[in-house]
Amino acid sequence: MQEALSNAGMRLPATVTHPALPATQAPSRHFLWSDLLVALLGLAMLLAWDGSGLDLALVRHWGDAQGFAWREHWLTAKVLHEGGRAAAWLLALVLIVNCFKPLWPRQTRTERLGWLAMTVFCVVLIPLLKHQSQTSCPWDLAEFGGVAHYVSHWHIGVADGGPGRCFPSGHASSAFAFLSGFFALRRAYPRSARAWLLGVLLVGTLFGWTQMARGAHYASHTMWTAWICWCCCAVGALALRRRP
Repeated sequence: MQEALSNAGMRLPATVTHPALPATQAPSRHFLWSDLLVALLGLAMLLAWDGSGLDLALVRHWGDAQGFAWREHWLTAKVLHEGGRAAAWLLALVLIVNCFKPLWPRQTRTERLGWLAMTVFCVVLIPLLKHQSQTSCPWDLAEFGGVAHYVSHWHIGVADGGPGRCFPSGHASSAFAFLSGFFALRRAYPRSARAWLLGVLLVGTLFGWTQMARGAHYASHTMWTAWICWCCCAVGALALRRRP
């Protein structure tokens, strides 16, 4: 039909093509609102936990006047604390390799570099916050053989008589800093991103329990570390999506 019309000297109207919207525009908008919703829900849960006063009640299950029996236990001190830290360094090495030799081929270079950058930022930020904190660890409290008295981390500037520098949880950041992987993978590898997220949350919870059983942190310290790392990675991912 087209050929016949052409032979008769008639031209078909040219097909009009409209520029398509960027493929990532709709997913990016969805990611933005879902990330914000998670951050707000997480903050609400944190405030509810802090208001409950359960931090000290929970840690008392693991310590007494003689201290914390799990503080130097081989499982908590060697395997889960020192071993967990070593595993985090190995995983960071994998991310460095991924920047130069893509291990997830469908990732963009920006996503690979951003993954490493967000992880490093979280790993650096949490110890900086911890260093400025006046909150002491549970094992520093007088009722567990130390010298401090319990003061909530909300009482900023109020000393508890101990060494401080215990909020938020540094060891938990060895896991939660890798929340960055969820944001870096979810565009090209959504299933892998969800599996990564679940793995990080499980390991981070395990690290949090480890430090609570050892008397090194309260449960809220771990929760705040997770929330801070999530927010940092969400903001970092948003900044990376705005890059051309």
